[in-house]
Amino acid sequence: MDVAILIYEGFTALDVTGPFEVLSRLPEAKVRFVSATPGMVAADQPGFGLVAEPLDSMERPGVVVVAGGSTYRFLDDETVLSWLRRVHESSVWTTSVCTGSLLLGAAGLLKGREATTFWYELESLRCFGAEPVSRRVVEDGKIMTAAGVSSGIDMALEICDRLQGPAYAQAVQLGIEYDPQPPHDTGSVDKAPAEVVRFLRDNLAGSYGPPWAQRAAQRS
Repeated sequence: MDVAILIYEGFTALDVTGPFEVLSRLPEAKVRFVSATPGMVAADQPGFGLVAEPLDSMERPGVVVVAGGSTYRFLDDETVLSWLRRVHESSVWTTSVCTGSLLLGAAGLLKGREATTFWYELESLRCFGAEPVSRRVVEDGKIMTAAGVSSGIDMALEICDRLQGPAYAQAVQLGIEYDPQPPHDTGSVDKAPAEVVRFLRDNLAGSYGPPWAQRAAQRS
């Protein structure tokens, strides 16, 4: 099973390292990071990067994973979008983590489908004809989208389950000892206190910018 993980300058590290850790444990899996700009690709946080191969280094990947991060920079990048359309035609699963679903949307792959993304950008999915769903993992046909960052691990375990069965997926989960017990139950916008949501929303507005739906409205 060939697995292509799409990255670009400004990707989020855990969006790709989480799924890589899980999907690399599939039998005889070949997992590669690919990019329209091969070589060392910098993440959205200083001090971290990954070496990527050219987009066409895998002709027909069985699983495609699209990382989140600064995707708004690439929503008009036809090199990336045309590649996504092409590999989706033959993939077994086309997936995304966090704001990676915006790239799937820009490629026209989410029209009329349910999908999810990072909570800050959830309503932006409507710009691409998708129906936003506030759930950790959303499956619609052979497209599986994950919500923010850490949910990519959940999505990858779902893929393992579909490809190799529940027992294998359970073994992978135990192998990586994925048993989250965070100190606070604030991992979703529905659970976090209102003041925490406001603080983070303001922080994101300053560092990331407004949600894509607002950017698109300003451009039109």
